[in-house]
Amino acid sequence: MQNDISGKKAAIVAMDYFEESELFSPLEALREAGAEVDVIAPKAGEIKSLRHVDPGKSVKVDKLLGEADPADYDALVVPGGVVNADTLRMVEEARSFIIKIMDEDEKPTAVICHGPWLLVSSHLARGRKLTSFYTIQDDMVNAGAEWVDEEVVIDGNLITSRRPADLPAFNKALIGALAGARV
Repeated sequence: MQNDISGKKAAIVAMDYFEESELFSPLEALREAGAEVDVIAPKAGEIKSLRHVDPGKSVKVDKLLGEADPADYDALVVPGGVVNADTLRMVEEARSFIIKIMDEDEKPTAVICHGPWLLVSSHLARGRKLTSFYTIQDDMVNAGAEWVDEEVVIDGNLITSRRPADLPAFNKALIGALAGARV
């Protein structure tokens, strides 16, 4: 990656059954570019991934969602995965965390695939141009978003992508936003 983001700190908020590549790819890209990254979840220990519907690897949880302070982070990543996203959207601490980072502090917030369900349940989709996995486009539109079918969509501090194939553009946009570059 061209942009050096040393000294920056990112949070990845997820829970069991996140889409494997949508957590590990941004995690590795952020670390490679110099950022410190914490995986934050509602439970301690490890959280499990899926590779679409097949079991994937687990990742160690660095901090509990209820204890992590959004002020400690310069950016937020929300991976998809149907089960992860649909369950995470109902976790009050997750909704509060994304509202603080994205809406109140206006920090880069990168959300992929089914992850935008958290935007809907946090009332952050209205008036935003975004993308997501195509099966939830009606949810985005019904929540007041302008949904488009593009690899990566940047609307202010919000970065969204559709699926794992979009991860290179997603990671580039996130790192560019953290570095303060125009993407």
